[in-house]
Amino acid sequence: MIKEIYTAAMGMLPQQTKLEVTANNIANASTPGFKRESVFERNLIDARANFYNVQGDVEQNDPPVGSYTDFSQGSFIKTDNPLDIAIDNKNGFFVLQDEQGNEYLTKSGKFQITNEGLIVTSDYKMLKGVNGPFNLNNALINSREEYEESKKINLIITQNGEIQLNQTPIGNLRIVEVNNLQSLQRVSNSCFVTTDGTDFRDLEKEEISLKQGWIEGSNVNIIKEMVEMIEVQRMFELGSKVIHANNETLEISLRMSKFY
Repeated sequence: MIKEIYTAAMGMLPQQTKLEVTANNIANASTPGFKRESVFERNLIDARANFYNVQGDVEQNDPPVGSYTDFSQGSFIKTDNPLDIAIDNKNGFFVLQDEQGNEYLTKSGKFQITNEGLIVTSDYKMLKGVNGPFNLNNALINSREEYEESKKINLIITQNGEIQLNQTPIGNLRIVEVNNLQSLQRVSNSCFVTTDGTDFRDLEKEEISLKQGWIEGSNVNIIKEMVEMIEVQRMFELGSKVIHANNETLEISLRMSKFY
């Protein structure tokens, strides 16, 4: 009976993880550049060995599930905002930099301009160009209101990544292409960092294809995620019922085995 409870519990762990991952996918269905996550089960051989009282690794590991990111391209959404940029390349990423100099990769091309003239994301990571983060001419910056007036600043981002401010070129975007996408490590809903095994390169100007005034949406299919969540909830409830039934049977057995 203990083994039955253990088996049911081990089956519930992946379902719990799937629920959490699916809920996060649904929550980010409208997040620009978000890449959905999926879950797969692992360590089943180790688990089976433990059932037969053979020493294995399953009890020392985290729950016997792993996750991977679906990097399929999301649909392009037209916004007509000059600070929205989409990369027409499944393996292409913008390069961001935080205040500590750490670099991040993202598919989310939704940017804004700070009072200091920096082009940043919503969490204030700076957009990098070939020669470092962009800083628009401070002579044009007197207040945030001036940035919001389209007549004050004419920002053009060409298809090959050149940024022009009031018809004056100020630099080129740095776009990298990652060959082994699964080597990237997610650090937030839309940002990734490279690992030791990541194979990537900077794209040449002629290889870049951008769309200004567009953003790449999330690749989450909300209907599919909702159906999967319902199925996972049912499986989780089934495991819970198995544990409850075995627990009641165990209690009855213990009561019957007592000597008075």
